[in-house]
Amino acid sequence: MTTLTEGKTPGDWLMFEEDSRYSRDLKTIASGAKYSSGTVLGEISANEKLTACDPAAADGSEVAVAILLNDVDASAADVQAVVITSHARVRRLGLTFAEGISNQAQRDAAMAQLSARGIKQI
Repeated sequence: MTTLTEGKTPGDWLMFEEDSRYSRDLKTIASGAKYSSGTVLGEISANEKLTACDPAAADGSEVAVAILLNDVDASAADVQAVVITSHARVRRLGLTFAEGISNQAQRDAAMAQLSARGIKQI
């Protein structure tokens, strides 16, 4: 019998979003990586593209601003993707943090940044 493996879905981390897709925006994800649903993203100031939030960065992406709704493959080129940017409740344990966010204090800081934008954790 073949074993099927289901990847991460928004149901793993998104608990509530405002009606009529108010919490969602269509944004450009910068090329260079594959990202899974629930990845915490930062915005590169120079071009307003999103990438994995990394507190060690110095290009604006050190600040968490959004969460990726569905998996995207931006390894070869920039892609458009739907992200959660406000008015939502999320399950922190279901989120994906970049390798640069490696300890509790960094995760707390990223969650505080999202909370300031209206994305609250439960």
